[in-house]
Amino acid sequence: MQRVSSIERFACSLFSVTEDVAVDSDGFEIKRNIVRHPGSSVMMAVDEKRRILLVRQFRLPAEKYLWELPAGKIDAGETALQAAKRELKEETGCRAKRWEKLVRFIPSPGFLGEVMTIYLAQELTEGVATPMEDERIEKRWFTGREIDAMIANGEIFDAKTMIGYLYWRKYSNSRSSARRR
Repeated sequence: MQRVSSIERFACSLFSVTEDVAVDSDGFEIKRNIVRHPGSSVMMAVDEKRRILLVRQFRLPAEKYLWELPAGKIDAGETALQAAKRELKEETGCRAKRWEKLVRFIPSPGFLGEVMTIYLAQELTEGVATPMEDERIEKRWFTGREIDAMIANGEIFDAKTMIGYLYWRKYSNSRSSARRR
């Protein structure tokens, strides 16, 4: 498929919406409205007790408070890792000495042009959070058992949080073992 046109229909500070057309060599055409987003960084902060830091805030599109991994938009000129470091400090007050990329994914490829990158943040020091003026963020440490139960009970249904946590649970021990060999 080759994109033959893209017209911006809306733009704001967080994203834009384009109307795109793509055609393949047989003449098959698809038209889509696409939400364009610069990408997000997600932080899986894990302390020395293997507890995971989640934040709780009201999410207007979901119309409820959600417990989730801290995350934020990648600003112009930033790398995903730079955004992760900035956002972790802003939202939670924490800083990490050790960072590792866990996984990248597209949350909803049918209409959303956003890539999310999840980082494992370790060797943490706590400080004072400086959230944006329209954010009220509560933070709390959870055990793996608590998060497992929250996912099973539907208390956590945010995709980035489930992907980050379940990926870390599945692969963190095997990757650590492979590094020690």
